[in-house]
Amino acid sequence: MKRRWYWFGLPLLVLCMAADDDGCNSTPKSDRQQQTQQEMITQQANAQVGMPGVTNFTEKKIVRKLYELRDQNIATFTYIMDMQGKLWHVCDSIGYGLPYGVQFSNPEKIVQNYSQSYGTLPQAEPNGLFMPPSAEGTWVICVSEKRKGDFEPVYVEPRVVVSPFKLLSAGDYQVK
Repeated sequence: MKRRWYWFGLPLLVLCMAADDDGCNSTPKSDRQQQTQQEMITQQANAQVGMPGVTNFTEKKIVRKLYELRDQNIATFTYIMDMQGKLWHVCDSIGYGLPYGVQFSNPEKIVQNYSQSYGTLPQAEPNGLFMPPSAEGTWVICVSEKRKGDFEPVYVEPRVVVSPFKLLSAGDYQVK
């Protein structure tokens, strides 16, 4: 059986390669030419300019510090801003709000198709839902008004606030 594939596959491969200048490459020739030219231009730019002379890595140190601070249970206060720029207190909270689109798992999974090539497909979150790549809302972990010492998630976005506890009317909020 293996020899039959060898004798059938080898001539097919030769025919495919001889069929045109591109062989069996599925990428259009003009795209490959542009990629080659772009690579040459990028190499020229790198040779002329080089890499920046960064020695202190201050921005990287700041990002590291930001990550470390965000990893603490920091007491925060959450506000929304009205059309006039006035702040309205939503709740006392912990940490900094998380964008609604944040994901716990990788948003894509690698798959292999019938022709043995690889690609990616969307991957559901552990709750079985597919998260949007971007969303307006923010999750805020608020200190519970009902159960002192407990926390409750509140979904906040510019046009809506969703809360598991009753919020005071806008006039009742006071900036702390």
